[in-house]
Amino acid sequence: MALKVIIKDSTKDKSMSKRVTSGINPQVKLFHFSDDERAIINRLSREWYVTHGGEELQLGPISVYRYILMKPTDMYQEMFNLEREIVVIFSHYENFEPRTLDAIPIATKRHQQLRIERVCSVVISQDDEIENRLRDLLKNDQEAQIVVPFSYSELLQKNNDTFYIRNRFRSHFYSRDLFAVQAPLKKDLYFFGRNDLVHALVNRHRSNEVSGLFGLRKTGKTSVIFGVQRALRRVDGNSVFVDCQNPAFHGGRWNSALFYILREAKNQLNLKINLRPDHEFTETKAPILFEETLLKINREIGFKNLLVIFDEVENITFGVSPSPHWKEGMDFVYFWQTLRSLFQKLPKIFSYLIVGTNPLCIEIETILGNDNPLFSQVPLQYVPRFDVPQTREMIRKLGKIMGIQFDEIIYGKLTEDFGGHPFLIRHVCSVVNNIGPKERPTRVDKTLYESAKKIFLRDYSHYMDMILNVLKGFFPDEYDMLTFLAHGDEDTFQEFARHSPLYTNHLIGYGIVEESNGKYSFQIESIRDHLLKKERYKKINLSQEEMWAEISERRNKIEPQLRRLCRNQMQAFYGKTKARDEVLQVMGTARAAKNGSLSYEDLFNANRSGIYFEDLRKLISKHWECFKNILGSDKDELIVKLTAINKFRKDAHANDLTQDEMNYFRVCATSIEKKLTDFLE
Repeated sequence: MALKVIIKDSTKDKSMSKRVTSGINPQVKLFHFSDDERAIINRLSREWYVTHGGEELQLGPISVYRYILMKPTDMYQEMFNLEREIVVIFSHYENFEPRTLDAIPIATKRHQQLRIERVCSVVISQDDEIENRLRDLLKNDQEAQIVVPFSYSELLQKNNDTFYIRNRFRSHFYSRDLFAVQAPLKKDLYFFGRNDLVHALVNRHRSNEVSGLFGLRKTGKTSVIFGVQRALRRVDGNSVFVDCQNPAFHGGRWNSALFYILREAKNQLNLKINLRPDHEFTETKAPILFEETLLKINREIGFKNLLVIFDEVENITFGVSPSPHWKEGMDFVYFWQTLRSLFQKLPKIFSYLIVGTNPLCIEIETILGNDNPLFSQVPLQYVPRFDVPQTREMIRKLGKIMGIQFDEIIYGKLTEDFGGHPFLIRHVCSVVNNIGPKERPTRVDKTLYESAKKIFLRDYSHYMDMILNVLKGFFPDEYDMLTFLAHGDEDTFQEFARHSPLYTNHLIGYGIVEESNGKYSFQIESIRDHLLKKERYKKINLSQEEMWAEISERRNKIEPQLRRLCRNQMQAFYGKTKARDEVLQVMGTARAAKNGSLSYEDLFNANRSGIYFEDLRKLISKHWECFKNILGSDKDELIVKLTAINKFRKDAHANDLTQDEMNYFRVCATSIEKKLTDFLE
């Protein structure tokens, strides 16, 4: 006997406030559901408003699923930032299978796009282990929508816990850190702030124009690429993605790279064309075969323009590629001569999008005396930084899903402190999530944000290094310019800027600095703070007091590291007994007699033995065999540097230091610090 469905009258709530109360729309038809499923729908309708009875969904030859749509009531809207209807899938199979999730997008597409909530869905399964199975399935998918699982049995049992359903939602919403996304985004669900850029790139391609997109690490370049590919698919367009950092691509010569593109196009677009064998793509024939095959591809895809996307293009760029034939030879020139020539010869057959961190490929004018085929041919565009509204959109939406509500002032501070860099912004918010109250929903005020920012700058400085390594590796002069600017040395910065406009073009394009009325300042304040800490010993024009303070600080850090190094290496080389005798010998007769009763470990305790920096230098010099594999092959150079560090200490140097002496100390100290850090850490 069918269960009678209770319909609650919600007409009284249709006021100007648009409040949503629980119940079932009177027009909903549920005849295609089983008795148990109708009972479950009735249970859900006590807390949600069921708006649509859905229908049966056929997946494959035998799999059948049913679904409903239900709208969140005021309570769920407030707790989980849900406003639109969500899809509820019923799986009557005893064992949960991943294909069940395929029913969600199929059901979604049967309704208007703006009607359905894309962030969340519900799956109700006959499998009592549905929750554990679903967690295992989705735990490695950082872009998966939130799927709240229930079993038939738990929703059918008589349960007096009025918080049961909302607690299940709470556990699946608030348990995921949506801020801590590392990989590029392949889906639209959590893709923010780049739609205008995506549309601009797609429009350039459809107008048969080439494009170049560059930016720092983790600015979302690859996510933009995926966005471009999705946008093209929506208009029945075609693209092929070429990962230039793949050794299979940059490891081959330029003619092999042409074959690689065609093979990727065939595989990625599931084409039926027959490719000529790769060995036929000789330097002479490769351009001809590439053109012939492009025309075949064009016919098979319906005479539509193909977009070839080159990601991480610096891997095939002259001067910086890891492969010698691209870095030092003519492969770059021949490759791009071929593509540029065919692009001009075959309009509306293909265009290309060049993406990377280093725009050198389109900035350099000549290569080995030959014109660069890309120079002045590809417009240079940098990935724009987020403004405050874009930061607000991203953080507000992700935060609300996680039960975190940010005060309005935080969005502006995030944008200013981290320069609109979405990766940095998200990850400082991840720290907020980790240190904030575990009871959700919760509110983030300025105090909590400042605490999270401090922790982020202290414990996650490697993110800053990852971003700055682009400059340090490709543009060392620009990196030095940033260091000068961080230390307030604007004169030296301006001197570089006058020398070449490319210097400031890069820094402004990357969004690190900005210029106003001839003055430059940091857009990413956290980068400035990081550089001040990381490069604190590069400040120039120091006062005498500042020189002595730096010397004292660095020497006092080097000495305990040297003691640790000497203690460990001497013992490893000689054994503890003989090592102890050797240490006492360098101390001299009087001090050796005084320290003769100390243990080997205590000999290296400055408070017990009074061991000196000079003692350590003598140990290293006398027993060089113990240290040469760590401190380098040049013993004399190393000893000179240790002597200099010991000389430039305040209590042994009464005269004022010159700038040259300070510079020499810095060279010596930096060299020793690096060797010690590389070994001890």
